[in-house]
Amino acid sequence: MFHTILTLSYIIPNIYLFVRIWQLFIRKEQRIYYLLIYLLLFLVYPVSNLLNEGASALAARILSVIADYLLPFFLYLFIFVLLLDLLLLVNVMFRMVPREKIKSRSFRNGGLATVVFCSLAVVIAGIINFNTIRKTQYQITIPGKASGISHLRIAFVSDFHLQESTSLHFVEKFVSKIDSIRPDLMLFGGDIVEGDRNDENMERFERLFSSIKPKYGVYGVLGNHEYYASQDKGSFFSKSGIEILSDSVVILGSSIILVGRNDSHTRTRKSVEEIMRTVPDSLPVVLIDHRPTEIGQISKTSADVVLSGHTHNGQLFPINLITRRIYELSYRYMKKGENHFFVSSGIRLWGPPVRTIGKSEIIVIDISLTRDKPGTSRDPDHS
Repeated sequence: MFHTILTLSYIIPNIYLFVRIWQLFIRKEQRIYYLLIYLLLFLVYPVSNLLNEGASALAARILSVIADYLLPFFLYLFIFVLLLDLLLLVNVMFRMVPREKIKSRSFRNGGLATVVFCSLAVVIAGIINFNTIRKTQYQITIPGKASGISHLRIAFVSDFHLQESTSLHFVEKFVSKIDSIRPDLMLFGGDIVEGDRNDENMERFERLFSSIKPKYGVYGVLGNHEYYASQDKGSFFSKSGIEILSDSVVILGSSIILVGRNDSHTRTRKSVEEIMRTVPDSLPVVLIDHRPTEIGQISKTSADVVLSGHTHNGQLFPINLITRRIYELSYRYMKKGENHFFVSSGIRLWGPPVRTIGKSEIIVIDISLTRDKPGTSRDPDHS
């Protein structure tokens, strides 16, 4: 079903694009060249998928890289041509621009150049945004109960999607950022790795991750992509110094309780109520759940802080408008009852390395633990 929807969402807009560009901008003597160029670009994505299933690994890799940038380019070309069509419809109603002007060669050349340039500009900006790591900082107050500490700094990252094509420099920048943040606790929210042990860079990634050594350790949960790549049974996490929590609970000294859930992809996943029944009520509770799909149920439990990822905040506008409809909280922060919910847009992405909405982020949460009535969270500071 996923691949069917993806295929249809690729073919149908491209049919519209092809026809409208043909009608609006292409002169008769240019149409054969336009047909060949458009067909060549259109076929890159489906051919790359077919080659991935065959023996031509190098050709598949090259075409996959090209397709990763063509997909968002086609998306924004579709949007800009659609906007132009809406403007032309308004012009039909109010006759602001003469019909002869719209059919002129200067309009055809200028219009085509404009929609192509705008689409390229959005994709380039999205590439820069994707490769820029940013911090999103929050400050909240929760009941300290019997905890022996008054402050806790958590660094939270989700959706790394590490694989052979992941930039080593990017991972080095990430580790350097974490070192500068100096968290007490480092948490990963799933979809951390989907490559395998044969990937050339995987050992380097493991060494870099294992150099992160906060006071209370490094913990994480698995996402759906670890299961797709069979990394739920891999050795990456033990070699990287990341302790995976699978529907399990760990008490960090006399300070805080950490709960990690299996992804909902796992059929044997326990309900949040079942897990929380095993959690002592003497300490504050931080819960990691890869997908933010059970906010209503979790808000009825004693979890103080809930961390999720998975949504990527839609990654590409206007897909974020869809994720907002699917999830009660698809990005940022929400307080529901006495529970503080955070959803990250992810540090990296699956699919095209272009991010036109949201950011590649490390969430930093400074938690004040108090014996008084819990206060409200302040608006986040961005840096």
